[in-house]
Amino acid sequence: MVVLALAAPLLGLWGAAPAAADGYRYWSFWERDGGEWTYATQGPATARPGDGDTIGFRFAVSQNTRDAARPRGAADFAAICAGTPDGDGKRVAVVLDFGTARDAPGGDRPPRSRTACARVGDDATAADALAQVAKPLRYDSTALLCAIAGYPRAGCGEQVGDGADSPGAGETAEGGPAKDEAARDGADDSADDGGPSAGLIGGVVAVAALGAAALWQARRRRG
Repeated sequence: MVVLALAAPLLGLWGAAPAAADGYRYWSFWERDGGEWTYATQGPATARPGDGDTIGFRFAVSQNTRDAARPRGAADFAAICAGTPDGDGKRVAVVLDFGTARDAPGGDRPPRSRTACARVGDDATAADALAQVAKPLRYDSTALLCAIAGYPRAGCGEQVGDGADSPGAGETAEGGPAKDEAARDGADDSADDGGPSAGLIGGVVAVAALGAAALWQARRRRG
């Protein structure tokens, strides 16, 4: 009983800790490497794909850059750019995955996923290739890519607190938002600061329990 009395306030503190955010709704940016999608280590405004490269964008709700969903569907450069003959500049295959109905903001319906082949200058960035095949684009003041081909109509990287608004079942991947990493990662990491950790509180409870046991033993000897 003494142990429970000492532990109760700590357990109450644990239960009162605010819950972490479920995720953020945003466009993530990917590069094709050896037949697999890999998270882009640069934003589309600075990444410069080479001739014959494939880049992808996926709209989804993700908790952080480590669980973002990969683009779905065909991603073969030869197939996507088969109708675009080689010539001046470079050809870049672009895969656009607008996500699922569960990913969509209220009132929006995601367009069908599609691919396109962008012919751009030799020094063009991924953003240049995207702009050629998927206008209109919308960015916010921190360079976060908010909309591709006008989707979604509003919002930009907003926090989503409903557990139902999560990436599709079975989809786990590494990935990140289509912008400079430092600014976005700061927002994602803040979701983990929800209060005292389970380890910390568990340790304090254990110390309280040991103290209560020692007190009980001392009283028993005196009795």
